[in-house]
Amino acid sequence: MAGRLASIDVGTNTVLLLVAERRGGVLAPVRERAEITRLGRGVDATGRLDPAAIRETVATLAAFAAEARALGAAEIACVATSAARDAANGAEFFEAARAAAGLSPRVISGDEEARLVYGSAFRDFGAGGPLAVLDVGGGSTEFIVGEGPEPRARTSLQVGAVRLTERHVRTDPARPEELAAMRAGAREALAPLAGLGAGAGARLVGVAGTVTTLAAVAQALPAYDAERVHGAELRLDEIERLLARLAALTVAARAALPGMEPKRADVILGGGLVVAEAMRLAGFDRLTVSDRGVRWGLLHELAGP
Repeated sequence: MAGRLASIDVGTNTVLLLVAERRGGVLAPVRERAEITRLGRGVDATGRLDPAAIRETVATLAAFAAEARALGAAEIACVATSAARDAANGAEFFEAARAAAGLSPRVISGDEEARLVYGSAFRDFGAGGPLAVLDVGGGSTEFIVGEGPEPRARTSLQVGAVRLTERHVRTDPARPEELAAMRAGAREALAPLAGLGAGAGARLVGVAGTVTTLAAVAQALPAYDAERVHGAELRLDEIERLLARLAALTVAARAALPGMEPKRADVILGGGLVVAEAMRLAGFDRLTVSDRGVRWGLLHELAGP
């Protein structure tokens, strides 16, 4: 167990754990976990973290930290992203995390989040030309472009699966006008992507739970299989057909689909519309799926060369 390291990414929707060790000059995963706690629920409307969401997220953090330490992780890097950045009472969450988990999550900016995600995607998919990375989270979306290991341009936009859903959806299933409002809201928020050129022949990599869930549902996986999701390809027309299928279903019916993470069923349409509109605005008709993101970029930085 010597040399093991861990990273925890606390997002608006999901908390992710990675424990890895060095094997032959590379980092190999020992344990990966994800738990949807929706720390950012209601933040867009209230500007504050919900007390119940804080409790659930802190309990998950404590469990993940204990698991990482039991596996021999000498260091645990922990970062918090969109929800903690936006909330007026973020200090309550950080104090509770320190008390319960012995962790002090570091709030990272949208720019730093984008850099970590790009670094992770470049390691897996960066060979062979320009790279664009789309990271759709619960509260924000990052888009990063580059031609080498360092990004050339990046932007962080305040739209994500949870934020978009909370703004526009009141019925189950969502009414056509609610879906149209979500799509229009996504397009408006993502407008800056039209000017962030990725370069001729660029490859688009999609990161995070919305994209991996779409890939798992598209393949009707009976259980999540990282080897089948990581590196899979999704075309824009395929995503649009899948969104139309999901839109016709209630949240409960979506949750029962093979490949669907049940706790993501209520926000998958919002996230999928962000993906589709981002691809359209940035000029891509397909993307490569990555199930590695901030936690992998963070761990590579922690491990060093």
